[in-house]
Amino acid sequence: MTRTYIGQVIERRCTRRELLQSTLLSSLLPLASRAAGIDSAALDFKGIAGSQADRIILPEGYVYDAVIRWGDSLDPKVADMDAAGIPKGSLLKPEAASYQLQQFGSNCDAIHFFQLNTGLKSTRGVLCVNNEYTNDWLMYPGRKKVFGTDPQHVKEQIQQYHSIVEMSQAAQGISVLEVEKHQSRWRYLKTSRYNRRITPSTWMDIKGPARGNAWLKTNADPTGTKVRGTFANCAGGRTPWGTYLSAEENIQDYFGNFAGFSARKGIDPMIVAAHQRWRMWSDTSPYGWDVVDKRFDVSHEPNEAFRFGWIVEVDPLNPNKAPVKRTALGRFAHEAASPVVAANGQVAVYMGDDDKFEYVYKFVSSQHFDAKHPAANADLLDQGTLYAARFDADGRGEWLPLVYDPEGPLNAATGFRNQAEVLINARAAADVLGATMMDRPEDVEPNPLTGKVYIVCTRNESRADQNVQGSYGHRKIDLGPNAANPRGKNLWGHIIELTENNNDHTATKFSWEVLLMGGDAATESVPRTCFIGSPDNLGFDASGNLWIVTDGPQPSNNNNGCFVCPTTGDQRGVVKQFMSAPIGAEVCGCVFTPDNETLFLSIQHPGEEGSLSNLASHWPDGGDAVPRSTVIAVRKEDGGVIGA
Repeated sequence: MTRTYIGQVIERRCTRRELLQSTLLSSLLPLASRAAGIDSAALDFKGIAGSQADRIILPEGYVYDAVIRWGDSLDPKVADMDAAGIPKGSLLKPEAASYQLQQFGSNCDAIHFFQLNTGLKSTRGVLCVNNEYTNDWLMYPGRKKVFGTDPQHVKEQIQQYHSIVEMSQAAQGISVLEVEKHQSRWRYLKTSRYNRRITPSTWMDIKGPARGNAWLKTNADPTGTKVRGTFANCAGGRTPWGTYLSAEENIQDYFGNFAGFSARKGIDPMIVAAHQRWRMWSDTSPYGWDVVDKRFDVSHEPNEAFRFGWIVEVDPLNPNKAPVKRTALGRFAHEAASPVVAANGQVAVYMGDDDKFEYVYKFVSSQHFDAKHPAANADLLDQGTLYAARFDADGRGEWLPLVYDPEGPLNAATGFRNQAEVLINARAAADVLGATMMDRPEDVEPNPLTGKVYIVCTRNESRADQNVQGSYGHRKIDLGPNAANPRGKNLWGHIIELTENNNDHTATKFSWEVLLMGGDAATESVPRTCFIGSPDNLGFDASGNLWIVTDGPQPSNNNNGCFVCPTTGDQRGVVKQFMSAPIGAEVCGCVFTPDNETLFLSIQHPGEEGSLSNLASHWPDGGDAVPRSTVIAVRKEDGGVIGA
């Protein structure tokens, strides 16, 4: 087939949509025209340049508070982590895990703020923070980097120090903590009754259509109604009734010995296929939990993995209420869960599946949100329809329902015996329906002012520049570009703007266009300072401006950062850099307080490319300290609204 150059794809899309410009413009190469309606407020700060420095850089007039670091205690009876002793093996001690269960977790990711004080100013609240994974090679002397490591090395170290698994598990999950603004600076309250950790050992309920399904039953839970723990928690969301949604993402990296399971005789081939779709590890997993915790050994407990990859709902103000896994929202590598109330009162939740050639999803509740009675919404996410998105080349699209139907496309003939199996195997169901394979769809966020929905495709180095057949996730697929993912070997990512028909979040049809394309000045003829790469998560301020945080390679080898652009008006798509992160760090979180005077960001895995013997970063403590993930609160030095 004749090769299609990306410029031709863009030109066709620009002509059809009557865009203002058909060339690649400044700031992430915006491709869309000025939108009608509300104009985003001016962003009244001077953008910063990219940096390779091992520190936080902000525009003039802005400062940040380091609110809480990995290992800071959430209980006055427990000491802070001995960070200085890490290179000498302090985290190998058996008691380290019990302390970590009451300390802030590692690699902070999603953040959501639940205001406690009354009034217009946000001065006190509860933060829910995901703790996605652990950098074991920056925790335990002698440990090599997780991915690419000889599995025998991981196995041998864990066999020598069983406490590694307990410690690493204790550092993951979710941290809940109270914060306050004291004398203009943010701090956390160690004595708060809201403080708690939710970890891979925390029991929680399973609800929704998959509750009690045979594939969710294990030796520890023969009913398939309760599950021990959550981990690999990436982005998240906040419900209109005041709960937190935590997204379980790369759960496959914790399960090992798939080869031992698949080699057995008489096993269900559908279970084998379901695990292959997630690319379970054949030998010891990268984190090695399966070496001593047999529920992560697929051969020993083949159904355990089906109990992860869900959305977890947490009540931040009720520590006694067990978290709940909401199976109606489907099982995949959830990057986010972003709820919005539709005009008719139903709730839509937008989600991305963060893997190459995976899908964008939306859940629409059957029941309606009851603003007057919050308790009535407790199980609202258990009934509804899950959809996967198909993006058509003409700028239109359709939400395809993932619904079991003996006479429909999702039935026994296509590998589904009931609705629970459709949801457990949501990826395979979306395959059957013909949803559009995307370039790692991560955050999916509705704009609170315009209602338009923004989809981050972070990048896809495996996307070919022409239509060729290949294999990914144990399936044969077309690796070439499509209209919504128009660039082969997509190194920098892009952002799509989706408009539901009639601005109705329950609609099954939509229109779409590419808003921004990432780029590098070395390969694109636009000003160097206009480029970023690997957009990851999104946030919106009260004026509807789009805030973008990044995770991955940046042009000119600069550090990751936080960027912002208007979504309407003359400056639509014109991006400024607001923050530069320390060396090796990913920027996550990106949530504003209701008064818009504070922006909370997670600085995840600073110095990740280093080792304990050769540290790449010393942030946030400086000197010769081991780097630690940290939640920061960005504010104006003299007070006022961020960005304006």
